[in-house]
Amino acid sequence: MPNIKSAIKRVKTNEAKNAQNTNAKSAMRTAVKKVEAAIANNDGAAAKEVFAAAASKLDKAASKGLIHKNAAARKKSRLAKKANAL
Repeated sequence: MPNIKSAIKRVKTNEAKNAQNTNAKSAMRTAVKKVEAAIANNDGAAAKEVFAAAASKLDKAASKGLIHKNAAARKKSRLAKKANAL
């Protein structure tokens, strides 16, 4: 544990940000899994419905710097292609 006041604050803020990033990334992954589950069940209507939420979470994660913007675009593209094929 650091002794300097600014370093102590930095540790606290890093922990808080880490928790936020972990929650956001986990929610993004869960949304993607819901789309994949709907696709696996051949439920086109549900897949398109949850795809919108997943796309939003992917975009938000990319804008916050959790994932690269091209990775988000790639994941959205692949999910959309699968959802539209149903």
